[in-house]
Amino acid sequence: MRIDQQKCVACGNCVAICPMGAISIDSVKNRAYVNADECVECFTCFRGMSMERLNPTLVRGIRRLLKVFRLRFDPEPDVCPTSAITPDELAWPRIVRRAFSDPIVTHESTGVHGRGTEEVKTNDVTNRVGIGEAGYVVEFGRPGVGVRFRDIEKMTQALAQVGIEFEPKNPVTHMMTDKKTGKIRDDILNEKILSAIVEFKTRVDNVPAVLRRVDEVSKTLDTVVAVGVATRCDQSGGSALDAILNEEGFSFVRGKTNLGLGHA
Repeated sequence: MRIDQQKCVACGNCVAICPMGAISIDSVKNRAYVNADECVECFTCFRGMSMERLNPTLVRGIRRLLKVFRLRFDPEPDVCPTSAITPDELAWPRIVRRAFSDPIVTHESTGVHGRGTEEVKTNDVTNRVGIGEAGYVVEFGRPGVGVRFRDIEKMTQALAQVGIEFEPKNPVTHMMTDKKTGKIRDDILNEKILSAIVEFKTRVDNVPAVLRRVDEVSKTLDTVVAVGVATRCDQSGGSALDAILNEEGFSFVRGKTNLGLGHA
């Protein structure tokens, strides 16, 4: 994304709407600009603002005149008065940013919008996780923080060493050149995205080792990390997972229980 410098009137409305804080006002040039390295191409600014087509020369003139009288002319907060926000023609590898950050874009590898995965919470239908197995989601990034693929790779390579199986229908897995080692392709490692989810599974008895590894690696990353783990409940609604987490001293909240399709 970029700001057309010929159209921008430095109203500042786009600054607040950027979830990554990638838009600023240059006080010398009196124009807004996008920090291309921090922009994740989520298109929030472009879609989230109404685009008017006021003449930029006229708007600047009015603002300068009113400034003399200590008055201001500002558009509504959700309006770009001169349609200065302009999408770039994205090429590889930068186009990866939009694929992972724009919620209306469909991931080509999975056919799913948003972050490109149905996640383990749909297990009652997809059967991703079998009896005796645990499914994991490790989420990286948040608005205002984001994550680069090089940090995701640190986690995937570390997890690969403790005997996990990456979910094939996951966009991060699709970006790996070696699924056994968790190696992500080199040409996207510096790309920054809004957030991503890595999915994998193990046997239930391997849960403590996996969670310890996630905890260790997360402390070395320049982002925020959240982890979820799920398993199949028994007929009474319990699971071995609760006891394992309690024994290992992990605090947890049961976030969701899917009722499934009943018994045959």
